[in-house]
Amino acid sequence: MVETVLLGFKRHMFPIPQALFRRAMQAGANKASRALGGLDDRQRAVHHFVVRDLPRLAQPMPPEHIADALEMDLDRVIEIVDELERRLIFLFRAGGRDVVWAYPVTVAETPHWMAFSTGERLNAA
Repeated sequence: MVETVLLGFKRHMFPIPQALFRRAMQAGANKASRALGGLDDRQRAVHHFVVRDLPRLAQPMPPEHIADALEMDLDRVIEIVDELERRLIFLFRAGGRDVVWAYPVTVAETPHWMAFSTGERLNAA
């Protein structure tokens, strides 16, 4: 259970009411659900895999890695990643073909960090 929610602004942290935090989280979840609702099973599988595996890989994820892990055709994986990025569905490739970030994680340098219960530490998108 969350006891205190802090909102960062510049170099300061401010406590915010839990009710406001819950409302904002629900709005975000609703937005994500609408965005992801139009995905087919293969698109959803690619998206979920990248979000889940990027912290373990800890480097830009090539489409070959996705295709091998999901036992999918490489051309189809590239089409899916292109579509997810074009639709702004939480994936981004910084000028290349490898996925650099999959919200909320990234392998790009940012000032924000996430720590996972499994021990991985990764930049936050």
